Amino acid sequence: MTQVIVGENEGIESALRRFKREVSKAGIFPDIRKHRHFETPLQKRKRKAIAKHKQRRSFHN
Repeated sequence: MTQVIVGENEGIESALRRFKREVSKAGIFPDIRKHRHFETPLQKRKRKAIAKHKQRRSFHN
């Protein structure tokens, strides 16, 4: 879990900037987007197959 401790003389804007930086380093946003809605096993397989196909197609070019 990402944590940011705000100092006594630190503004909320700088603390928020540090928090956003820590969250992006931890890779939380893609995980949140992935779990936003329930995904059935069929949808997971289909998504992975499409990604695999795109990766292969870009590799051959």
